[in-house]
Amino acid sequence: MSSIIGSPLSGGNTPAPYQPPPPSGGGVKIAILFGAVVALLGASVYLFYQVNELKSEIADTRDSLMTELTKQQESSSVTVQTSKRSVENLKKEVDEARRQASALAGDAKVEATKHADELAEKLELAQQQAEKRVSAVANDVNQVKDQATQTQTKVGEVSGEVGTLKTAQTATQQQLEKNIADLKSTIGDLGVQSGLIATNGKELASLKALGERNYTDVKLAKVKLPTKFGDVQLRLISADPKRNKYTIELTADDKKIEKKDKGLNEPVQFLLDRATQPYELVINSISKDMVVGYVSAPKVQKARN
Repeated sequence: MSSIIGSPLSGGNTPAPYQPPPPSGGGVKIAILFGAVVALLGASVYLFYQVNELKSEIADTRDSLMTELTKQQESSSVTVQTSKRSVENLKKEVDEARRQASALAGDAKVEATKHADELAEKLELAQQQAEKRVSAVANDVNQVKDQATQTQTKVGEVSGEVGTLKTAQTATQQQLEKNIADLKSTIGDLGVQSGLIATNGKELASLKALGERNYTDVKLAKVKLPTKFGDVQLRLISADPKRNKYTIELTADDKKIEKKDKGLNEPVQFLLDRATQPYELVINSISKDMVVGYVSAPKVQKARN
């Protein structure tokens, strides 16, 4: 404003030109301008305050970041150290494993050599035992050959004996057939055709060998109680050697029958419910108070009820 109005100190003597008075509306404009300056000043103060707040927050954030970065660095350092120790421990374990593997390989080699030596010893022992067995078998074979020779000799002897037995058997069979041919058949006291009759022990033996009927030897003494022979009971009542006659009481199927004055070698016949053919009593020898003979029974019997 001093440049416009001038100053007495400017060194000029020329008076200032005349300026007309400001119009009447200039006060309002000044007020408005002053208000704008005040508002700008307020805004500047507010902005200065906000800038200071922002600087404070930035400083806090930076401090927080630095703290977190420090922690991360420390954690990373611990992790790196831990990893380093783990790697070192793993390397030690690998080295130890390699050492043990090498030692085991050496032990395995020693064990394999020992096992091979043991197998060789067993093989040698087995060969020795096999040789002993072969020798023993050879001895056994020689013994068997000797025994076979002896057996063959004995077989020849037995063959000779068998031939002799066959000859004797043939002779016996021929004699049996001759004895049977000499036997006679007759009619019994029941009027039934009798089988072959034996008159002595030799002929009875031939009948037994023939096997067509069952035979029971009879040796009956004169006693009070009957004696059982096979399926019948017999009691001698009387015996007359002079007349070759005898009388007996015969009990069969709970029935008593008296056979009176029967002769020597006479077939005394009686029927039992269990047989379709008659039984026969033949007495070959009569002495005082005793008779000797046999009971002949059929082989085919009926089933008992």
